[in-house]
Amino acid sequence: MSGDEPLWWLYLLDCDGRLYTGISTDPQRRYQEHLSGGAKGARFTRAASNLTMVWLMQIGDRSLALRAEYRLRRLRRGQKLEVISRVADLATLLDLLNLNDRQDRRL
Repeated sequence: MSGDEPLWWLYLLDCDGRLYTGISTDPQRRYQEHLSGGAKGARFTRAASNLTMVWLMQIGDRSLALRAEYRLRRLRRGQKLEVISRVADLATLLDLLNLNDRQDRRL
């Protein structure tokens, strides 16, 4: 990854008890877009009255962020809650999502 490529973040929002998964190069800006309820916020989050960022992790490049978001989004709620409470480093997250092999291009 070259120095001019932005770093991507993977995050989970609690939206009235439902979990929303997203990625961004600027998670605080993105969170504010979700909170505003405007056109830049995801449709999923616009209907929520309470939004809280409950988990955030720097993931790396856009390709890995997209693959991690896809895999995290597909986890069951209980598994996402485990991520929130127990996953504190990138290596653990990549193992959990079966993304530890950078050659995995099936997505």
